[in-house]
Amino acid sequence: MTTSTDFLISRKDLNDAKFVETPLAVKPGQALLKVGHFAFTANNVTYGAFGDAMMYWNFFPAAEGWGRIPVWGFADVVESQADGVKVGERVYGYFPMSTHVVVEPARATPMGFFDGAAHRQKMAAVYNHYTRVAADPGYNKAREAQQALLRPLFTTSFLIDDFLADNDFFGARDVVLSSASSKTSLGLAFLLHQSRRGQVTVTGLTSKSNAGFVEKTGYYDRVVAYSAVPESNHDKPAVFVDMAGSGEVRMTVHKHWAGNLKYSCAVGATHWDHLGQAGELPGPKPQMFFAPDRVKKRNQDWGPGGLDKHLASAWATFNTSVDSWMTVVEGRGRADVERVYRDMVAGKAKPEEGHMLAL
Repeated sequence: MTTSTDFLISRKDLNDAKFVETPLAVKPGQALLKVGHFAFTANNVTYGAFGDAMMYWNFFPAAEGWGRIPVWGFADVVESQADGVKVGERVYGYFPMSTHVVVEPARATPMGFFDGAAHRQKMAAVYNHYTRVAADPGYNKAREAQQALLRPLFTTSFLIDDFLADNDFFGARDVVLSSASSKTSLGLAFLLHQSRRGQVTVTGLTSKSNAGFVEKTGYYDRVVAYSAVPESNHDKPAVFVDMAGSGEVRMTVHKHWAGNLKYSCAVGATHWDHLGQAGELPGPKPQMFFAPDRVKKRNQDWGPGGLDKHLASAWATFNTSVDSWMTVVEGRGRADVERVYRDMVAGKAKPEEGHMLAL
């Protein structure tokens, strides 16, 4: 019997959090993973904000009314009663904010395995796969932090970029990103800036306090503070990619671009506490972007390994640029985990920092 320390969040109020101790027993067909360090970013706050709507709470069940926010990171197999999974293996994947988790390995291959637990089968398969780092050609032990912090978010960035290009940007020639300092926005801005996709420009919307940081990355053609949007120029038809999820920001953008807004893409909720919207929204109705749907399409279009090949090439290029703006900050123990979580929920985290945590 192993006791896991779990960080629980109220499903009704992201500000309400606590630690609990949970006894775990491994049964035949299961394996016990000891969670090492994991990334925590604004994207994880989105998981909590959309926990019920997008079933993020379902991955790692908790007591009634509570949930465990999923995180990307690394873990070691410390006990196994499952075929094809050995003690001592290190894996990369989706974990709870806990010290341990029990999985039910299924469809094991030399590259990894899926968690076959019944409660996870309704969710997208991409979240249920665990990669054996020994078989991952893109794995670099010295850069585990960059992989956990950025690769899942960059995958979303890559898929949005691919979706927009596949639709010729819906006739737009400017891509407007809210929460421009978020890591998903930075990845998308990098891809758009690199390719230009027929001279598409990139506009980043951010807070005044983060404007300097966003400009220094060099990924955006122009950076506009939220408060300055109503006075900013908009002489090109635009696509709005909304990472913030703020009803106020969305309304401001839709009103300001008016007839020049060709498509509105809803992705995240970094401004999770301002999700509400007052009044009828002018312009195109926001369409939710769900990355696993795009993964499914490209797997069908490009065949086995096709998406991985395209993504690996883009990731390698992006990965070489991140050290110029991101500093990895390691935290360990309950106090660090709770502090970083509360700072992220309150919007106080510094965009130039990437937080790796461990309980």
